[in-house]
Amino acid sequence: MADEQNSQTPEHEAAQGDVQHEDLAARVATLEEQLAAAQDQSLRSVAELQNVRRRAEQDVEKAHKFALEKFAGDLLPVLDSLERGLELSNATDETLKPMREGMELTLKMLQDTLKRYQVEAVDPHGAPFNPEHHQAMAMEESATAEPGSVLKVFQKGYLLNGRLLRPAMVVVSKAPAAQQPSIDEKA
Repeated sequence: MADEQNSQTPEHEAAQGDVQHEDLAARVATLEEQLAAAQDQSLRSVAELQNVRRRAEQDVEKAHKFALEKFAGDLLPVLDSLERGLELSNATDETLKPMREGMELTLKMLQDTLKRYQVEAVDPHGAPFNPEHHQAMAMEESATAEPGSVLKVFQKGYLLNGRLLRPAMVVVSKAPAAQQPSIDEKA
């Protein structure tokens, strides 16, 4: 038995040492891979958390900026009615003068209040047609206006913090049609 132990001991121990060293190296490599994966997962989790936090902050900011959207939209017909009433009222009639002045003051207060809450009018008369802010109701030939520009504004549009609340309803100019030769000229 002693011969068996003596004959296997130096070579066997060297072989076992190599096997243990290989096992340890494989185990270290496996642990390093697991550590790298855990670090990658940790970085991804931190990045995802930052993205969620940023999106939540943006949602809160938008909620604050556009919380008045429905209310402001409901006030626009009131503003339109006051403007139309002033357009139709006769400024020379002395009996209506106090009422007209009251309407003008009320209109100014309403406009100032809307402006304070970043509601801006879009009155594009003479400007180029912009489909993002204008709604074309009709096209009209015009020799004086540039084709594609706004000739008339039926209803002003409004923006709330730069976002469209209501488009302006407009008439857009187009180039005059070339005069068709009459039947006599063709013959």
